[in-house]
Amino acid sequence: MRKIYFSIAIIILLSLVLGTTKPAAAQADSLKPWQTGGVTSLLFTQVALSNWSAGGQNSLSATAMINLFANYHKKRSQWDNTLDLCYAMQKQGKGSVIKSDDKIDLSSKYGQYAFKHWYYTAMLNFKTQFAQGYNYPNDSVMISDFMAPAYLTIALGMDYKPTDYFTLLIAPITGRMTFVNNQTLANQGAFGVDPATFDDSHNVLTAGKKTRAEFGGYIKAALKYDIMKNITLQAKVDMFSNYLKDAQNIDINGELLIDMKINKYISASIMVNTIYDDDVKINIDDNKDGITDRTGPRTQFKEVLGIGFSYKF
Repeated sequence: MRKIYFSIAIIILLSLVLGTTKPAAAQADSLKPWQTGGVTSLLFTQVALSNWSAGGQNSLSATAMINLFANYHKKRSQWDNTLDLCYAMQKQGKGSVIKSDDKIDLSSKYGQYAFKHWYYTAMLNFKTQFAQGYNYPNDSVMISDFMAPAYLTIALGMDYKPTDYFTLLIAPITGRMTFVNNQTLANQGAFGVDPATFDDSHNVLTAGKKTRAEFGGYIKAALKYDIMKNITLQAKVDMFSNYLKDAQNIDINGELLIDMKINKYISASIMVNTIYDDDVKINIDDNKDGITDRTGPRTQFKEVLGIGFSYKF
């Protein structure tokens, strides 16, 4: 858990410090209420070895990312929309090409001015992935798929926007739907849905449910800040507590992206993603008490460092 707490602490600290340094530009009416744009990137990493005495394996990986936004700010209304897409593949040694990252994240948030820096806000967020995922190195055991899982979150609350680059949404009224649109995974009870029931011969008596509904509270902080001329920091963290079951077990998703522009088309990026979801059970091979095949919620941590082509529009 140390990694997730550290990541969240850094994101929140940066957000709070930077979020109080200058007034929000969004308070003034804009002659162009719509602002649109985005960034597309293709990053590469490679290791090539020949007669290397220290050992190791050749490896190659590629990551494609698209980040789009369309924001409407006019008088007392604000409507922010973002779409983040990412897909990555890698090959190590003589092994097959496998998926290493996969994300679809669509968010839409509408706010109506309430009082100083605060907006009455409704938010919709949808997350899923493009392709099947496997329990590598065993590529015969599928553990995820398109729309399995998928998460739809609808939140009502207040949005605090002291600047044009920081926002904090506090939504005590939030509904979240989990979709597992793959019957094999649904029968296993993956991602918290109710599993199937089986007879003694392991024949399905009642199919597993493909959806799970939750009702709770939601907090999301987001920051996009130019550290210097060619370095941009983007960070966001969202937390959800299910009022109906185990409210103390808070689901957390933190993301950090540092984009460093070398020139108009070449950039380097550092991406960090930390997740804790109490409903996602992961194999724990710790050999504790002689047991090696236990499962349970675990802190998920991912880091990607790459250099490649980038275009901002």
